[in-house]
Amino acid sequence: MFWISEAHAMASPPGGEGNPYGTVIMLALMFGIFYFLLIRPQQKRAKEHKQLVDGLKVGDQVITAGGMHGKVASVQENIVSLEIATGVKIKINRSSIVSVEQS
Repeated sequence: MFWISEAHAMASPPGGEGNPYGTVIMLALMFGIFYFLLIRPQQKRAKEHKQLVDGLKVGDQVITAGGMHGKVASVQENIVSLEIATGVKIKINRSSIVSVEQS
């Protein structure tokens, strides 16, 4: 008897089902909000980072994701050599560069 009354309480109200397109419209609206607030800005940042990494050249002052500051000594396909002190060079992945400092 308990289950019957609970099922009856969960039933839709009498008089119709409402707008059948309401759920579809709400989902489309939520996707639009997610696209403009989350997906699009992330794609823009990724594009800007790719341009920054592709534009690296010898002599640029850069900052890595780990916070290291250095001067680009050489650029290879996926590896960048940074001179972090006079005569001290390290190799890092090209994608680890997060910004180029203005001189």
